Order: sequence, then C-alpha cells, then structure tokens
Amino acid sequence: MFALHRLSRVIALVLSPVLRRQGERMKTAIPWLPPAKLPWRGTVDGPDPFRMLVLGDSTAAGVGVKDPEHGLGGNLARVLADRTGRGVRWLALGQAGATSKDLRARFLPKAVEDEYDVVFLSIGANDTLAFRSRAAFREDFRAVLTSLRDRSPEARIVVANLPVFSWFTVMPNPLRWVLSLHAENLQHAAHREVARDPGAHMSPPPPTYSAKFFARDRFHPSEEGYRDWADFALEKAAHLWP
Repeated sequence: MFALHRLSRVIALVLSPVLRRQGERMKTAIPWLPPAKLPWRGTVDGPDPFRMLVLGDSTAAGVGVKDPEHGLGGNLARVLADRTGRGVRWLALGQAGATSKDLRARFLPKAVEDEYDVVFLSIGANDTLAFRSRAAFREDFRAVLTSLRDRSPEARIVVANLPVFSWFTVMPNPLRWVLSLHAENLQHAAHREVARDPGAHMSPPPPTYSAKFFARDRFHPSEEGYRDWADFALEKAAHLWP
C-alpha cells in the first residue's frame, strides 16, 4: 500500500507559497510563552530513587507552565514514582525550538555527563515544523539515541510520540494537514531506530487531547496537558518496569 507520508516534503514544496503565508501568520497568532522557571530539576521522595533525564525541546523546558514541577519533568517523576513505589531524582535539558540536530550539538554533551536509569526523549516536533528531511532527522536521532545508550547502558529509554498536528486547531489547513503528514514520516523513521534498542520504547499517539490539554497559546501543553501526557506515556511503557 502506498504511504502518502513519504511524499510529505514534495507536497510541502508544491504548496510552499500557501504554507509560507500561513506559517508567517501563525508566528503572530501564537503568543510567545516563556519556559518554566529554573532550575529544571526536582526530587520525588522514595526508596532506591531512579535517576531520570528528560531531554528535548520546549516541552522539556516546560513552556506553558511557570513551575517545572507542573511541566513534563515533574509530572513524569510523580507518575514513575506512583507506578513503581520508588523515588525519582530528575533533570530536564533542552530548549524551545530545538531540533534533533540542536539537541545533538548543544545538549547531548551535557546529557551524557552522568548515567541515568530512565531517559525520556521528546524530539522531532521542531524537525517537523522545519520540514527537515527524513534522512537528516534519522541521522541525528540515531546519534542522540546511541550516545544516550552508550552512557547509560541499563537505562530504560522512552521516546515521545511526535505531536498529532491534525489536532492543533490553532493551525489552518493545508498547513495542519501537511505537518501531520511530515510528522508521520519522521515518526516512522524514529520507530525504526527505537526498535533497534530492546530497552527503548516509543509511545503511541494519545487517544485524544483533552479540552484543557493546551496552554493559552493553544500550542504547548498546559499543567493538565503535561499531567495527561506523562500519565499516558508511562502507562504505555509500563512493561519497562516489571
């Protein structure tokens, strides 16, 4: 069966005049939100605590919330502690707008300074928005995943599903549709890399985004959105913690 998503960049090129205009309008339509306040680290008390790294883009930086405890890192830590009965010491690294290339060049060196038991990787959303090629994304994604595994050979690695752009109603069509196609294209590349690592897991897309999932920019998660995401992502990766 022919996979339309493999032609996502060709379709984007054909529609580029329209997509460019819509993209420019989106820059003014979506308000800028700051990252969560520093430091992006925390602790959930409990025995034999996990060492957890959250590496990624604006979601790792907690854009959409003020307190990092209410962002991705804090919520993942609480869910992990609840599911396992163990404590968690977590650190988040990343930056809004970071592509896989940026993470590889700017944040991976810091990420591999220490060894971790759990790594949560949120990567690919900005590669999608930039319409980076599948091959370029796959190369950078593989390098990030390989380096993390080399530094933390026993770690459980959870890779977030790319955003479901078709549910981002703040975006007009055809931009929303083409981004959904390209996200699917990159998602397939990520799945192939994750499948090579038996200690890694890629979350499936969520069943839906709740009515309160988005922050006021209608693009990044809210406190409720981060909570729902963490709960779903680690529930689907429960087999990693027997």
